[in-house]
Amino acid sequence: MYVLELGGEDHAFAACEAESAATSVSVMATGLARCGSIDPDAVSRLAYTHRASELVGHTDASVASARTLLSAATFDREGSVAVRARNIQRTANVSTQQAERELGSVLVDRGFSVDLDDPDHTLRALFADDVCALGWEAAASVRDFGDRNPTTRPFFQPGSMAPLLARALVNIAGGGPGRTIVDPMCGTGGVLLEAGLIGSRAIGNDAQWKMVRGTEENLGTLLPDDADFGVIRGDATALALRDDVADGVVFDAPYGRQSKIANLDLETLVEGALSEARRVGSKCVLVADRPWAEAARAAGWEVTHAFKRYVHGTLTRHILVLSPQDMSPGSSDS
Repeated sequence: MYVLELGGEDHAFAACEAESAATSVSVMATGLARCGSIDPDAVSRLAYTHRASELVGHTDASVASARTLLSAATFDREGSVAVRARNIQRTANVSTQQAERELGSVLVDRGFSVDLDDPDHTLRALFADDVCALGWEAAASVRDFGDRNPTTRPFFQPGSMAPLLARALVNIAGGGPGRTIVDPMCGTGGVLLEAGLIGSRAIGNDAQWKMVRGTEENLGTLLPDDADFGVIRGDATALALRDDVADGVVFDAPYGRQSKIANLDLETLVEGALSEARRVGSKCVLVADRPWAEAARAAGWEVTHAFKRYVHGTLTRHILVLSPQDMSPGSSDS
């Protein structure tokens, strides 16, 4: 078992992304989730999970209980250690300094030496709400998203998606080494950039030449030389791509009542894009200013998760995670 340290305001969304790197993820307290197993390399690519630790156990959120738990725990480790305690979002009535001091003393009594700079092992004491989880740090995500602010890219347009969210969407859609991600409305290429940075083959499409050229410039400048990507100008409702070419499709639908793309009204555009996503991909993540659940189901998708993320003013992003409907005989969608 492992414990995950989640980031962001929506822990259900963070847990959904974490499922790309862990099994049986469930939220246990503010900012914490437990899971069955992890892929350490995949954890390093997550946006809304900061760390994963091998779970020693969990108890109530007090230093005394944490000390009792650690004293009774069995583990096959030796060498140097550091204890890092967190009071997540200050939801627990606990002193992290006291926790580090007392838990460190337990480990010293059990033969460990203390090395705060370069320890062999790091014990994380995570206090949240009425829970304390103890775990040996096993993997951490790479927190370099601030280096890719959309305004610092060679090509920028207002409304570009932040890299943190783009990375999470790519992970939820199944991106990663050896995987293919398609964005049929790629804009300035933020989703494709994050897909390429984690080793995915990134394929973009946009109806405007300006966006195609801008995305090519961004990807060519910011992705590694060996990255596999391509961008085409085309209609999102009739993609020039073969069936089942993608492992996942991610797109950010136009906001507002009408689309300015390809002279299509918004409903026709989104419905057509969802149908094409179903043709070319085995999973889809749709971002929009409204829920498109009925259109998704009509296109052959099942809504497995739905999230709302407040942006500003009256703008709320709706995120739908879509999987193919069960089309087997006797299924409700057949």
